[in-house]
Amino acid sequence: MKNITVEDILNICNGKLICGNKKDICENFCKDTRILQNGDVYVGIKGENFDGNILYKQAIENGAKVCILQGIEADEEYIKEKKVSIILVDDTIKAIGKIANFKRNLYGKNFPVIAVTGSVGKTSTKDIIASVVSEKYKVLKTEGNMNNHIGLPFTILKLKDEEALVVEMGMNHFGEIDYLTNIAEPNIAVITNIGTSHIGNLGSRENILKAKLEILNSKNIKNIVINNDNDLLHKYYTENKENENIEIHTYGIENESEVMAEDIILNENDSEFVCNLKGEKFKVKVLVGGIHFVYNALCAATVGKNLGLNIKQIKQGIETFELTKKRMDITELENGVTIINDSYNASFESMQASLKYLHGLKNNRKIAVLGDMFELGEYSKELHEKVGIEVVKNNIDILICSGKNAKYIAEAAKENGMNEKQIYYFEEKEQIQEFIKQNWKNGDAILFKASNGMKFFEIVENILK
Repeated sequence: MKNITVEDILNICNGKLICGNKKDICENFCKDTRILQNGDVYVGIKGENFDGNILYKQAIENGAKVCILQGIEADEEYIKEKKVSIILVDDTIKAIGKIANFKRNLYGKNFPVIAVTGSVGKTSTKDIIASVVSEKYKVLKTEGNMNNHIGLPFTILKLKDEEALVVEMGMNHFGEIDYLTNIAEPNIAVITNIGTSHIGNLGSRENILKAKLEILNSKNIKNIVINNDNDLLHKYYTENKENENIEIHTYGIENESEVMAEDIILNENDSEFVCNLKGEKFKVKVLVGGIHFVYNALCAATVGKNLGLNIKQIKQGIETFELTKKRMDITELENGVTIINDSYNASFESMQASLKYLHGLKNNRKIAVLGDMFELGEYSKELHEKVGIEVVKNNIDILICSGKNAKYIAEAAKENGMNEKQIYYFEEKEQIQEFIKQNWKNGDAILFKASNGMKFFEIVENILK
């Protein structure tokens, strides 16, 4: 284990030690007093609605031996009595980023750090990459949605005896991937695709690509792995494949790539294909349905190959990976209804993929429960209408919509030929739940898809009770 001391933190962050011991070891870092364990380092995070710094006494009572704080006057008598170390810094969020970068560099520049970004599919791709890499290395990976300027540093600070790190990087503005990259310093970058997520903030898909390519700002970067079937990434590859400063590794189905899928069979609950890995071919099964998971598997195979894994290891890693909950979480009910919970997040591209998956099922009726996609700005109406067109293309039997912009999905579906008797719009989630339970039939497949802020997962949770 690579340890950090209080003295290290003081030097890294230009902090001030109010009280305590510079030689104290800082092993586990925590920002939530509710889950803090004895001996942890408590970091006070100031958010928009709440200041975690004011809870330092609660953290100490729960066992914190070191507190990193900003913007408060600590009770020195109380602190001395409790025999804890208190470090004051100008900004705890920036401080935790600096400490995480210090921790990462304790493991050396050749320590495998794989950073995953993209418009859609980041989390599922991260999960399957971690599963593959785990066949050779002990891996730490980003948990849940800890992919921002707070989550990523806390992930890195969990490093102990691991041999590789797989992190997810999210963003919605320029500069955010650059910031995360300079903390994690990856040596392998992955871009899954360039879609329309956050186009309202960035203005165009070309700008989204530019923002994602900030991942190459890592001083350790050696390789980038990209989806060669994505139009903008294919263009990037074509224009940069002779670049001597970076090795570009490609995967795809349509465009000629290093790693490709052949003889694809898409089943309801899984996918089978032949993986052509630089001329070496092997059959593989992905235990999740949908063509997008074939792409995820190809990406993981590409990363695995670059890390020196053999065919057996890559195949095993792909076939045993577990999908993060709320992402295509499929439940078969006793009444014969299939619930597909894909409610964690949504963009046009992920809506398109989910509707295509729903279409491919053999169930009697396909029902799509769709809500708003966020952060689309001036493109919001157009992209919601495009989802409505996809509903018609995929022959969805019943469309249920809810949300300010989801009404455009309903309108576009009607305008493109869907019978208005098949289209329903509800203002409240409770209405959706009630309607479904009153009208579902044996053999129905029901997809729930919207941006996380719509909280469609609550509908699913209530239905499954």
